Amino acid sequence: MKNSKITHKITQGMYVLTTKGGGCVVDAVARVGNSGDQALIAVSVAKTNHSHKLLAGNEKFALSVLGEKVSPKIIQIFGFNCSKDCDKISQVKTKEVEDVPVLEDTLGYMVLEKVDAIDTGTHTLYIGKMIEGDLLNDGQPMSYAYYQEHKNDLAKVATEANKTAWVCTVCGYVYYGDEVPEDYKCPLCGLGKEYFKRKEK
Repeated sequence: MKNSKITHKITQGMYVLTTKGGGCVVDAVARVGNSGDQALIAVSVAKTNHSHKLLAGNEKFALSVLGEKVSPKIIQIFGFNCSKDCDKISQVKTKEVEDVPVLEDTLGYMVLEKVDAIDTGTHTLYIGKMIEGDLLNDGQPMSYAYYQEHKNDLAKVATEANKTAWVCTVCGYVYYGDEVPEDYKCPLCGLGKEYFKRKEK
């Protein structure tokens, strides 16, 4: 492949997907049609992501739209942590809409009811019917290209003091230990040991 970074030019947005129990940052989101007067929205979620398991067990989920001025803390919490390891929802301002947590410090949200799930191999494409939505704040939506251009500032990974940390160079997940096990797979993106880089103390 000559240059895979061409995908950074895809004009899609950045969102936080939430459901009961947690959530994660997602970028593969598209409006795919209507069901009556309700929009149908598709989102692709990696099977290695714990949010995939949460979503499989819930009938509703939400997508909060990230703006270019979003707090980096939101990206760090929902992008670089696993819901099975920490309570992400309690670390940010949220409110319940249709029994689903939505993030308040975003441009707005869509609450969706699952209508289909398509297995694509490594991911599941969930299709939801929008049952509620609102605009919360003004601002420019964050595109995938903007995120890639400003990723170093938005995704600065904080690690615990006096611990040996290995950071996944793809998604930012932090593994603590003297060495990353040979058969280790990142719980967020599913990639192996070779993608982890030691962070100096």
